[in-house]
Amino acid sequence: MIPRRTFLRWSMAWPFALPAAPAALVQAADRSDRRDETLTKGRPTDVESLADAVVVKNENVFFVAQRDGNVPLQNEHGLGLYYHDCRYVNGYELTLAGQQPAHLSASAAQGAVGIFTLTNPRIERPDGAIVDKEEIGITWRRLVDSEIPALRDRLVFRNFTLRAIEFSITLTIRSAFEDLFAVRGLLPKRFGTLHPPSWEGERLRLSYDGKDGVVRALTVHYMQTPERRHGTTAEFLVRMGPRGRHQLDLALVIEESQDGLARRRKPDPADLAALEADLERETQAWMRDVTDVSSNGSSLDQLMERSFRGLRVLRSHLKDETYFAAGVPWFVTLFGRDSLITAWQMLAYHPGVAEQTLRLLAQYQGTQDDPWRDEQPGKILHELRVGEMANIGVIPHTPFYGTVDATPLFLMLIAEHAAWTGSLRLFDALRTHVERALAWMDRYGDRHGEGYLAYVSRAKERLINKGWKDSGDAIVNADGSLAQPPIALVEVQGYAYAAKLGIAGLLERDGDPERAERVRREARRLRERFNRDFWMEDRGCYALALQADGRPAAVISSNPGQALWTGIADTDKAERTIGRLMAEDMFSGWGVRTLSSEERAYNPIGYHLGTVWPHDNSIIAAGCRRYGRDGDALRIFHGLFDAAFHFRTHQLPEVFCGFGRAEYEIPINYPVACHPQAWASGAMPFLLTTLLGLAPDGFGKRLRIVRPLLPDFLDRLELRKLRVGQAAVDLHFQRGAQGVHVDVVKLDGELDVQVEKGS
Repeated sequence: MIPRRTFLRWSMAWPFALPAAPAALVQAADRSDRRDETLTKGRPTDVESLADAVVVKNENVFFVAQRDGNVPLQNEHGLGLYYHDCRYVNGYELTLAGQQPAHLSASAAQGAVGIFTLTNPRIERPDGAIVDKEEIGITWRRLVDSEIPALRDRLVFRNFTLRAIEFSITLTIRSAFEDLFAVRGLLPKRFGTLHPPSWEGERLRLSYDGKDGVVRALTVHYMQTPERRHGTTAEFLVRMGPRGRHQLDLALVIEESQDGLARRRKPDPADLAALEADLERETQAWMRDVTDVSSNGSSLDQLMERSFRGLRVLRSHLKDETYFAAGVPWFVTLFGRDSLITAWQMLAYHPGVAEQTLRLLAQYQGTQDDPWRDEQPGKILHELRVGEMANIGVIPHTPFYGTVDATPLFLMLIAEHAAWTGSLRLFDALRTHVERALAWMDRYGDRHGEGYLAYVSRAKERLINKGWKDSGDAIVNADGSLAQPPIALVEVQGYAYAAKLGIAGLLERDGDPERAERVRREARRLRERFNRDFWMEDRGCYALALQADGRPAAVISSNPGQALWTGIADTDKAERTIGRLMAEDMFSGWGVRTLSSEERAYNPIGYHLGTVWPHDNSIIAAGCRRYGRDGDALRIFHGLFDAAFHFRTHQLPEVFCGFGRAEYEIPINYPVACHPQAWASGAMPFLLTTLLGLAPDGFGKRLRIVRPLLPDFLDRLELRKLRVGQAAVDLHFQRGAQGVHVDVVKLDGELDVQVEKGS
């Protein structure tokens, strides 16, 4: 995977004055941006165009626009209409009498539907007539139809005056059919042949013959004939009587074919209302299938609903399987690490996605040693792409396997899914893939010769770091220098430990106790070595990583918190590590920073050098709970909970800046954060199940609720349709004098609910 951070210069316009210190940090950001020049050759994408964009997505089609609904015809940006890693629209502008309308509001709360509300500037007609500003209301409704596939638009103009109004509008649509990697400025823009636009009556056709043999086309169907056509611009005359109304419908239909003979269906505007109703019914069905969280109308209900709806938007399909795409706009595809962690976060709410994600990843498991794709037998993919550049082999993402952690996470999720479902069915179906993954960990993952999963970069212009902190400058030493490969990340050793313990349990349950004991013994040995080699006694924390010659990357980072989640840490060391993570230099007030503010490499706007990642914090909170540090888990929950209300649509973004809460009072946006983003959307749901202490034992038809907690602002909460094994249970949590009391309200099936108040 190319590192997610593609911009080369910090150019965000701050909404308020910063104190002197951040000026130096901006310079640090400039320096750190240059560290990936070999990976970001070409023009940088305009980051500001994405900072406040509106995303409309349905399955594998998505549209990203400015808040006025437009996609600028000029400048380099990441906005537009995308499908199968191709940008089908890179410019789409509405003008009124040659002028841009004024933006009033924009919303895409429904996911597949966006609503943009606009009004007019002052219009002076050639005949001298004047339309004063704000006399016309414009509602621009956009719906992503994944079946055709198409972007369906309806423009409704309303005359708010008591006189007749007449004016012209233009719609200009452009496409360069760029591969997503070209949009990001990482590779050349085009390899095939772009054809001139052509008009057939009210229909505009744009097409491109890809070098991969795929003909990609965009046909714009206007439901009324334009007054004039020139280039890719359609001009219409709008006439409205007093308090009148005018409607214009159009559809941007995406076509892919091997022979250029794709069916050219003209969508019927009459079915728009029914289609929108169907989409809302599908969303409601998704929401009904998710374990219901009710806290009597508190703000937590709103955040949970936003999280679930965000995940519904990111739901995508491949080979008849459903998975969570990593994030919009750059990562609407299958990612090993991201899709696995998000599926884990949602196990208590929608376990079916985990099974489908695991089955899908198993289909792409590595089978050969291929340095170009970083593939090895048994390895789980990092990123899959299906666009032109992947098809012709310009990029290795077919799929690309450049990750060290997806393979143990794959095994961890298999074991945890079995704990929730109480079934070996999936394990048995994937048994061959499990053995291959274990073999990869033992044979290919160990680059140190010490039994640690480690990575090296195989080629120059390729992904440098292969853990979740995958930017080129993420893994650093105390002096600010980069760690030297092979690199064994602290959290990845925890993943390996948990993977082997989890799979050992399934092997034993499946009637193979000898194999189970061998795997369990390997896990125990790994734990012993880990606590010896990664521990930094003088700093009271685990090292970020071991590097060449076994030297530690001796900085204070968030990564050890993820290791605690897996249980690999000794208890005394875990407690000291948590204390270190919650110190002021690490905990910003909104969450745990990726790197301590006392480290030389710290940068609060550095992608992995001091920012706050919601998913990272949700996992750290689980580590705190595992080792009995309940108060610290609550602090993390409250920090992220409060932060969420400062972001658009009250959804947590992929990442935000690491500036301290006491100094700035609001969390600071990171300029190119994905929003929505999968594991950020899953952070609040996972944090809640962590606080509630849910520990499933589906095989034993048992649900343990260990030291249940409620956020400080909440006295009661209900979970409905929580599935464990073949049972579904409704639970009521109530704060009382002796802690949180749990009642079983309803139970369908056989399940023993045990509440454990002690440690």
